Amino acid sequence: MTGPGAAVRTLDLNFQGVPGVIAASVFDTGDGLAVVDVGPGSTLPGLESGLAAMNASLADVRHVLLTHIHLDHAGAAGTVLGRVPGARAYVHERGAAHLSRPGRLLASAGQIYGGEMDRLWGEMRPIDAERLEVLSGGEVLRLGGLEVRPLSTPGHAVHHLAYHVRDDLFVGDVGGIRLSDTQTPRAPTPPPDINLPAWRESIATLRALDAHTLHLAHFGAHPNSAGHWDGLLATLELDAARVREGLERGQGMDDLTGSFTRALLDDLRAQDPALPARYEFACPPWMSVQGLVRYWGRAAARGGEGS
Repeated sequence: MTGPGAAVRTLDLNFQGVPGVIAASVFDTGDGLAVVDVGPGSTLPGLESGLAAMNASLADVRHVLLTHIHLDHAGAAGTVLGRVPGARAYVHERGAAHLSRPGRLLASAGQIYGGEMDRLWGEMRPIDAERLEVLSGGEVLRLGGLEVRPLSTPGHAVHHLAYHVRDDLFVGDVGGIRLSDTQTPRAPTPPPDINLPAWRESIATLRALDAHTLHLAHFGAHPNSAGHWDGLLATLELDAARVREGLERGQGMDDLTGSFTRALLDDLRAQDPALPARYEFACPPWMSVQGLVRYWGRAAARGGEGS
């Protein structure tokens, strides 16, 4: 990379030794490198080797742009900033406190992953609040020679941001999971913040932007096309309906998770036989079920669909 006009690079972080599951996106701002979603602490060696392939290193990173604070996106941020005194992290205002004091976030994840926490996610170090650029969305950032526009895009998480930079749109998880060009994008719906109306609104916001390329953490660069967004909306509604209908039939969590997983993996297998195994690394179906069960339970308590 040789300046702020250079192309975005996708770095495969090789999560758990599996390629094409978690990516970081890197571009030159003219004032050091920007990395969008540095990944978990467990994949920091993958980030370093990807930078080395660009004839760069962590020392060249000045801007860590986080779409949200989930461990697979932001877990390594504190370690990166600890090694690079001149770097700053950018995060939504509703996620910033968890980066400064990650204990609650780690405790919550520990209830899910137990003894697998370190193997899966590695270390998450706190970040000094003074080194955080706290955003609400709608700002215009000037990073070196580039204008960067963070956008509030809830639906997957209340603290989710997308970043619009020139012809590139970095969409985190609100842009869905798409592990190959042939796969229809799929919405990852883990607890606790799934909000279907907000997600639809975020999609409407993003698809209206003038950008040529979408960058997904799961996984890589894809054309910004109507087909991408239409496919994501369709599968979002399909998966949500499958869970709602299972609940209405009185299915327990084990049966509901099993039937949802079989249907989802069958959908993916029909598009590419290699997709199911990789998808389960990128987004375990049981987590999507849990998030949608929570969403529908809250909606029912309010008498209809809602936040």
